[in-house]
Amino acid sequence: MEPTITNPTDDEPRTLKAVWADAEAKRLALESTSFPPNSPDYADTVSSVVRLYNESISLISALSLFSPNESAEDLSTSNLPFLLANFHLAEATQRLPGPTPPERKRILAASRDAYERFLHLLDSYSLLSDDHKKLLERYTEAPESFSTVPASADPATRRATKIANLQAEKQLRARLEFLRRRPEYGDPDADGTGAAGVGDEDAVRETHLTHLRYSTHMTFQALEGLNRELEVLAMAPPTPPPPGPTTGPTTTDSRDRRHATTNQPQDYSHRLDTPLTQTSTINKGGPLLSRTGKPLQPFTLLNNRQELARGVFRPGHNLPTMTIDEYLEEEKRRGGIIEGGGEASWHRPEPDEDDIEKADEETMKARAWDEFVEANPKGSGNTLNRG
Repeated sequence: MEPTITNPTDDEPRTLKAVWADAEAKRLALESTSFPPNSPDYADTVSSVVRLYNESISLISALSLFSPNESAEDLSTSNLPFLLANFHLAEATQRLPGPTPPERKRILAASRDAYERFLHLLDSYSLLSDDHKKLLERYTEAPESFSTVPASADPATRRATKIANLQAEKQLRARLEFLRRRPEYGDPDADGTGAAGVGDEDAVRETHLTHLRYSTHMTFQALEGLNRELEVLAMAPPTPPPPGPTTGPTTTDSRDRRHATTNQPQDYSHRLDTPLTQTSTINKGGPLLSRTGKPLQPFTLLNNRQELARGVFRPGHNLPTMTIDEYLEEEKRRGGIIEGGGEASWHRPEPDEDDIEKADEETMKARAWDEFVEANPKGSGNTLNRG
């Protein structure tokens, strides 16, 4: 008789086939639906997938579907998809949200265990290719530093290996999709999950074996990515302790108790800069100046207490005290603005004919300029190009 599991919300027991179909349906829905990673729907769906695959693994173990004394030929075609139970569980577990680094590390550890069970199960049935066997040996030797590319490889080799991995993944996925579309595979929706066919047995078996090879390839890629994520988590700062309860002694009592337990003075502060009242050069309560006029402690000169009170709410920057026009008028009054030049130089005031002294001054200035021009002909100062 096939073992069953009773759903807590349902009195009827569920068989392995029913639990597996439910798990596959939710997994495919999770892959085809774009849930926001931080949404409650995403977390609920992933948790449901993990729970269903755990139930499936429990039923598989109770049924003893897989035995170390069997070979791949001994496995029935209908039981081949159940070899993927730990692989799907590992993928779903890795998608669980982990808000803190310690929780994320626990999630990755559980995912690693499921991936390892999947690989060892396939290895026991000799379903691993030669390349995958070599990768499993390297992983077994150093799980936490495993990489599909050897660490001693040069950059060109590492790049070529990465490209080969991507091409192998693309080819396996394309072949799997091709096999599932063949008429010999049958109706993929016959079991309601879209993952299993009920057509020709040889075609169905070949499709399941290809799916196993594809999943094995993705397992080693996931283990490599898992190690890279753990390296990043190892560099994360430690998680601060949770805040204490809000109820309890008053703030003053808590501060006094903290000072008493840490043997620190009452005026202890966590400020990086030392307050002026705690510097050694200040004579607390003493005079501001010595007899010779030397300052003994910092001080600020103020007019009165009202000036100090007004300065409390004063902005940190200096506000303007005059407009731009007022500033220009003040600069003009002080002689800081030079007028004239440009078009203004052509607007000369009309001479006053009655001002004899001014007229004589202009005449003498013009005569002096004519004498200077006669004594200094044009070009007489340029002596650089003379022979």
